[in-house]
Amino acid sequence: MDFSRFPNGKTDVEEQKANLEGANLDWANLEGAKLRGANLYWADLTGAKLQGADLSGADLTGAELYWANLEGANLEGAKLEGVKLEGVNLYGANLSGAKLQGAKLQGAKLQGAKLQGADLREADLRRADLRRADLLEAKLSGANLKGALLSGADLFKANLKGAIFKEEDLEEEVLEEEDLEEEDLEEEDLEEFEFNSSESHESERDNDGRPHF
Repeated sequence: MDFSRFPNGKTDVEEQKANLEGANLDWANLEGAKLRGANLYWADLTGAKLQGADLSGADLTGAELYWANLEGANLEGAKLEGVKLEGVNLYGANLSGAKLQGAKLQGAKLQGAKLQGADLREADLRRADLRRADLLEAKLSGANLKGALLSGADLFKANLKGAIFKEEDLEEEVLEEEDLEEEDLEEEDLEEFEFNSSESHESERDNDGRPHF
């Protein structure tokens, strides 16, 4: 994308209320771009370089982001329902409160990503790398997590009803028992899981109120 069409050639387009609906931005270099609140509805961002970009509050509904690099990007509160994010790099990205219902995240790199309160209902997270991801109070009901890597992920108070797992995916995880009542898990798949009651979580909390594992 050529930002020279904006005043002073700045990449901060927030004040322009950028309307990029349906734009073809495949393989564009948007590293560090400030696209807060931008309209990227159905935009093609395949392979785009968006490292460190500010996309907080942006509308990316229906956008294509195959193999895009969003490492360290800010997507807090962004709308990403149904977005195609296969293989995308979201390492360390902030997706807190993002709307990702039905998003296609197969093989996505989400190590260390912040997904607090994110809406991931019915999302396809097969083979996604969620190691050390913060999923505090995330909505994961009906999500497909087959083959996902979850070592060290924080799933405290996450809603996992109806989510699909395999036993090896959840080794070493700490999950709330009440959030797994309707899981798609066989009895033998739960033998090695550790369930903590709300009381035990309280005793393990740090001063900031977060669970300490």
